[in-house]
Amino acid sequence: MKMSKPIARGVCALLGGAALAMPLAASLAAAPAVPPVDEALLRETIRTLSSDEYEGRGPGTAAEPKTLDAIIVRFKAAGLQPGNKGADGKPTWLQDVPTATITGTNRSPLVVTGAAQALTFKPSSEFVAGSYRITPHTEVKDSELVFVGYGINAPELGWNDYAGIDMKGKTAIILVNDPDYAIASEDGPFRGRRMTYYGRWTYKFEEAARQGATGALIIHDTFPAAYGWQVVESSWSGAQHFVQTANDGADQTAANGWVQKPVAEAILKAAGKDLAALTAAAGVKGFKPVMLGLKASLSFDNTIEKANSHNVIGILPGKTQPDEYVLYTAHWDHLGRCKPDATGDDICNGAVDNATGVAALAALAKMNGAAGRTARSQVFLAVTLEESGLLGSEYYAQNPVFPLAKTVGGVNMDALAVGGPAKDITVTGGDKSELTAILRKVEREMGLSEAPEDHPERGYYYRSDHFSFAKRGVPMFAVERGTDLVKGGKAAGAAISDDYTNVRYHQPSDEYEASWDMSGMKQDVRLFYRLGRELANSAVWPNWNPGDEFRAIRDKSRADAGGK
Repeated sequence: MKMSKPIARGVCALLGGAALAMPLAASLAAAPAVPPVDEALLRETIRTLSSDEYEGRGPGTAAEPKTLDAIIVRFKAAGLQPGNKGADGKPTWLQDVPTATITGTNRSPLVVTGAAQALTFKPSSEFVAGSYRITPHTEVKDSELVFVGYGINAPELGWNDYAGIDMKGKTAIILVNDPDYAIASEDGPFRGRRMTYYGRWTYKFEEAARQGATGALIIHDTFPAAYGWQVVESSWSGAQHFVQTANDGADQTAANGWVQKPVAEAILKAAGKDLAALTAAAGVKGFKPVMLGLKASLSFDNTIEKANSHNVIGILPGKTQPDEYVLYTAHWDHLGRCKPDATGDDICNGAVDNATGVAALAALAKMNGAAGRTARSQVFLAVTLEESGLLGSEYYAQNPVFPLAKTVGGVNMDALAVGGPAKDITVTGGDKSELTAILRKVEREMGLSEAPEDHPERGYYYRSDHFSFAKRGVPMFAVERGTDLVKGGKAAGAAISDDYTNVRYHQPSDEYEASWDMSGMKQDVRLFYRLGRELANSAVWPNWNPGDEFRAIRDKSRADAGGK
């Protein structure tokens, strides 16, 4: 979990694609019998992984081998087979995840020239910058500044903020979020208030790199960013973690970062432009990038550390379609040792986040093993480094053991709530794909409803491990129990959620307690079992809804694999 948030986020999955959903729903199997959820296994796994002996499950620490062994023992007991092959060709449970950590030092000011007087802005308080390139020194010198609106290139929407410009050697100035984020509804080409991937800051840096830019600077604005400058400043001031690539990030921008909104206003004023006027123009289809006639310079040094962590992969081979795959995913890592609390406890145990998800993974493996093999293969994937930026799932998605073009979809599990069962569920991201039809079928059969959305503008869909697969075309369920509890209603659910968010999230107090009510967690596991089993026993290939940002890549991958 990458943000302080309630475990159950109210995110509605409205069924707007009924014409697509009905044929898919009609092709699904009848409700299967659900094996019992092993509560003792859930408890024992959570208690073990979140014990002080595991020191908060920090990747690359002495606790990692113990954590991996504990997961493998449970996978073996469930009847899974090792899901990978080592360099020697022998079966293995592990996938190496090579990472790089870059810490910037000796940061220069951001200097903008070309106006009557040079402008100088201080690092940290007025701008932040880093590099995705593994290099000891980063320098951007006299790079031409270009205002590129929201920095979006969305061919399916006929929208290209980079139209007609060669960005080589240039630095992009970019607005945060989507062009229609101010619309309260989901109307608009970018789904209005609900953020799409095009609104995420990660996308904007990626697209600037694809356009050949030397640098990219996002203009911070609190409401569309969904957090204040202090979050940006703290997040970019320390070590940054990345998956190692063959070219050491040479295809990325040399520098990327953020500027305070007043800084952007000052830069544009020096260029004879007005930020408000340019923002209004950028919200209209057909916007063209604006050369500012100014140049930017900045530099910093990079301290680089390379390391290796591991994903754990187990598989139940399919009976009739073994070369088609359904995923169950959960991250095993947490923060390790952290800031001590008032008692001096400095172990962030991560009981809820995410020993519960790994426990669910073990329970689901046992349930599926007991129920017998499905038509398609089921893959159980415990990923590392979620807390460092989804790196374990990102590495797997970059280097899939099982081809993504043959991966039907899956279920991601991140932080299962303590407490009783609920009347409702929440779905991160809204109605994005034909998975909605499967979800609606299972909901009806389990007597569940859906909760209304909380903060669609915050883009929670893009902040957990399912996203690493989604952006490569694989639709994933990201479903959680709601807060309207069977006993106590919404007040009881809100109290549990608030206690976790305000007292335990990313704190030493996220510890297992023998007094936990596990009945709600067992309800979650039954739901996850049903969703994954539906996919694994069907012949459907759920796609993203027409116009969704991930539709084109799914279409291409399926076509390349000879599918539909």
